[in-house]
Amino acid sequence: MPLSVRSDKKIRSSLEHSTSTPKTGKVKRKRPYELIKDLLGKEGSDRGNLSSRSEEILRKRFRKNRP
Repeated sequence: MPLSVRSDKKIRSSLEHSTSTPKTGKVKRKRPYELIKDLLGKEGSDRGNLSSRSEEILRKRFRKNRP
């Protein structure tokens, strides 16, 4: 429900200034792969069983890189 309030110029300008959005541009967010690509290593492993052992391989890499 809208609310109307009378205010003077000083208060009005303060409110307009505080509610204006900054013009800083668009924030680029990282994709999930970009966050973990250093844990995954190089592309192409020359191993044919990666799809069947993917969970095991990822768990081992995550454990190895844990501080």
